[in-house]
Amino acid sequence: MVQSASEWNDKHVYKVRDQRLPVVVDTPEPDSLRGEIEPWLTALFQSEHLSLLVGSGFSTAAHWLAKNTSGAGMEQLDFSVFKEQIEKSSIVSAERSGRGTANIEDQIRICNELIRGLEIYINTNVYGSGKIRKELEKLKFEIGSGLSSFANKVLLSENNIINSADNELAAECLMSFLVSFSSRSATRERLNLFTTNYDRIIEYGAELAGIRLIDRFVGSINPIFRSSRVDVDMHYNPPGIRGEPRYLEGVVHYTKLHGSLDWTAQDGVIKRFALPYGASDISTYSNKTDQRNLMIYPNSTKDRETAEYPYVELFRDLAASTCRPNSTVFIYGYSFGDEHINRVLIDMLSIPSTHLVIISFDDESGRVKRFYDGVKRPAQISLMVGKHFGDLKTLIDNYLPKPAIDRTTIKMADLLKSRGLAQPSTTQNEGGNEI
Repeated sequence: MVQSASEWNDKHVYKVRDQRLPVVVDTPEPDSLRGEIEPWLTALFQSEHLSLLVGSGFSTAAHWLAKNTSGAGMEQLDFSVFKEQIEKSSIVSAERSGRGTANIEDQIRICNELIRGLEIYINTNVYGSGKIRKELEKLKFEIGSGLSSFANKVLLSENNIINSADNELAAECLMSFLVSFSSRSATRERLNLFTTNYDRIIEYGAELAGIRLIDRFVGSINPIFRSSRVDVDMHYNPPGIRGEPRYLEGVVHYTKLHGSLDWTAQDGVIKRFALPYGASDISTYSNKTDQRNLMIYPNSTKDRETAEYPYVELFRDLAASTCRPNSTVFIYGYSFGDEHINRVLIDMLSIPSTHLVIISFDDESGRVKRFYDGVKRPAQISLMVGKHFGDLKTLIDNYLPKPAIDRTTIKMADLLKSRGLAQPSTTQNEGGNEI
């Protein structure tokens, strides 16, 4: 059934190949859909430039596999001072960004703006500045404790994934998902992996899979964020061959667009401190005096923090990696709630040879459909929306290419084709994602 102008939430919607309109499937059958979707995704994996953008839906999917719950959310903080002002401004901020419902990011952004404004106001010792100064200090304390509480909830989600009864299933799916994208032959450009998540679930999955992540941090004991954008890579010397280094397989360029739990601002630089995966309390390992230094509160509406260090560097990496010819971007679990990221994607689609693949568990907010309708580039967008397509295990088992650089399967298919034995069925392609 061809999709009409109605909403996509609670429906299974897909659009691949040369389909002009999205199609709604009442009861998805993997056996019939695989032959249509998997070869298309495999072909897109062959793109010259490949990027993957994952949002909070990825962490939710992994936590659901482990604990059958959604994990840490973006619940709002509770303030005892300036509460009404913060709530009203947070709602306005969320509505401007198209999210509708305010969350902790909106609150932190409004609080930062409020703190800066009040500091300017009381600097002249106006009437009532003493009372405002006390309330301001209380607000700063509540922000720090609120961020610490939020970080501990995220750490609990990390801990649940490794200590749950179904942790092996979650770990296996994490590895398969990441390897499917990262297993490009070393002669191709590396996968560019971007995430808006604060947790380290991707790092955990990459470590299990043996994937090497390269980011902007330099150092081992106390890594420091560097602004220089150098295309660092990894090579190795084959045994018995000198002077001919080869690219190492399984290397990914990694960028956390919204910061991370283990990033902190100290002495004018961004540092990554030693925070065990799934730790019980972040204050044990970070600066106990001011949790406001944690780099987990970006500004996605007015681009204030994204115009400042280090977010400007991270978003430059996103634009530089995606906005170029023959580029394909896969999106999983991102709800299009960040206008800065959305603008980069729109700019990318202005290049005719680019392609965007949107995989989403649902579209409750309607932002996926609004983005698709608003960008006016249907031929350059593939869709897989719905609980069936967005389920991480279903996606891995049925639709993503084989998580390996499988040249043997490709050679076998070529051999059968040359002998005239290849079957014309579209379900033939089981192949790996690299030639």
